[in-house]
Amino acid sequence: MKMATNAHLFGQNSETGILARLIQTRQDDLSRDAAEYLLSLQFDERDIARMNELSEMARSGSLHGDDASELDSYIHVSNLLAVIRSKATRSLHKVGE
Repeated sequence: MKMATNAHLFGQNSETGILARLIQTRQDDLSRDAAEYLLSLQFDERDIARMNELSEMARSGSLHGDDASELDSYIHVSNLLAVIRSKATRSLHKVGE
C-alpha cells in the first residue's frame, strides 16, 4: 500500500484530488473565523481507531480488498485535510500582517 503524497493527490481526478486543486487555486483570503474553523477539523475517535486498525493490517500484510480501499480513502482525506489546514494557516498569517 503506497502512501499518497500531496503532489500525487493533486494529480488525481478523484473527488479528493479535484477538491484539493479547487482549494489551492483560490488566494489565501479566508476570514479569521473561517481559517480557525478549518484548523479545528479533525477525525473523531472512531475514525482514528479504524485508521490504526487498517494501518496495523497493512503492516502485517493482511490488508486486502475493501479494507485496502478504505485505508486509501482515509489517506486521501488526510492529505486533503493537510491541504485545507495549510491554506487556513497561510490565511491566518496574512490576516495578522
